[in-house]
Amino acid sequence: MNAYSYDEIETGQKESFSVTVTEEAVNAFRGFTGDINPLHNDAEYAKEKGYDGRVAYGMLTASYLSTLAGVYLPGEKSLIQGVDIKFSRPVYIGDRLEIEGEVSEKNDTFNVIKLKVSVKNQDGKKVLKGSMQIGVLE
Repeated sequence: MNAYSYDEIETGQKESFSVTVTEEAVNAFRGFTGDINPLHNDAEYAKEKGYDGRVAYGMLTASYLSTLAGVYLPGEKSLIQGVDIKFSRPVYIGDRLEIEGEVSEKNDTFNVIKLKVSVKNQDGKKVLKGSMQIGVLE
């Protein structure tokens, strides 16, 4: 786990990590959210709707942004204040995702950083893009 102080963070700084979306993660997400939509839970239904199989929950994909901020940038001194995201394409069980954040702004008055964030699949295709505003605790 990183523990960058506000002064150690620079505009343009990047951090990233990878994760594979597992059936267990999708099922656990259903368990704690109660979202039983068949698009996420029934492969045949999803295929009838034009998808390759069960579609992972978009918010499961977005939840990896919490790991990005809380573990990587800035790490343990992170306090997420806002997230603005757009989903570009579906994520499927078995997809390998690359989650990346780049510091696009710093606000010295409030010790706040803005990250430009993206999530790409194993084919390098963007599945999520957006930004995060993060306070850096001292």
